[in-house]
Amino acid sequence: MKQIEKIRMENIKQRLRNLKLSGAAASFADRNQYALDNKLSYLDFLELILEDEWALRQSNGYKRRLLQSKLSEQKRLDNYDYTYQPELDKSLITDLSACRYIVEKTNVIFMGKPGVGKTHLANGLGLRALEKGYSVMMMHANTLIDKLHRSKADGKYQSLIKRITKTDLLIIDEVGFKKFPQNGSDDFFEVIRSRYETGSLIITTNRNFEDWALLFGDKVMASAIIDRIIHHAVLIKITGESYRLRKARINISNMKTDQPKGKEP
Repeated sequence: MKQIEKIRMENIKQRLRNLKLSGAAASFADRNQYALDNKLSYLDFLELILEDEWALRQSNGYKRRLLQSKLSEQKRLDNYDYTYQPELDKSLITDLSACRYIVEKTNVIFMGKPGVGKTHLANGLGLRALEKGYSVMMMHANTLIDKLHRSKADGKYQSLIKRITKTDLLIIDEVGFKKFPQNGSDDFFEVIRSRYETGSLIITTNRNFEDWALLFGDKVMASAIIDRIIHHAVLIKITGESYRLRKARINISNMKTDQPKGKEP
């Protein structure tokens, strides 16, 4: 390549970077050579570098949204073990993974005893939503209440409520794991009220709805919250065995099997 062409190439790449087109800038030289070698049209060449820019922005956007969401990359839908929960409708989870419920502002509720995989499924649906470009926020129920409580002291309560309202998908994990502190029920109601028919919720809970009055300490409040959650919702009850208990039994069984014959464990 002649010196003058090198200078022109560097000038073009710098202009692309100045325009914040770093993906196009990074691939420009290789794409230019590919276009020359294959006699591509200007339109084909432009399409290639724009695709590179788009791909980089999509990747960076996903990484940023993942960091903000607090989701776990390990708990995906494709590594959920349905053999532990044979009564769970896999086709329903597959249908939910298309994220139409987010477009329709529908809620999803996973209900079941501890250890049956509610959090894994909620997290997996959250990751799928991220892949489709949606914003997601996942929090343990009591962490959410604690954040709201502290935001009042900092004068950031309305700002936090606004951020919670704006996110496309809010996942509240383990509602009912602990009883809410004083005024926590009011804050939880405000979250549910602010998202009612405006954004989707995924909620995991180990409590049946009839137990929520004890959780919130107020039957009327519990009724108002439940009414807004289930008005547009898919309720999935998981009745199978706890993963953790089953694995513990398997481990104990293996330990006994590994004991040398003739010796007491």
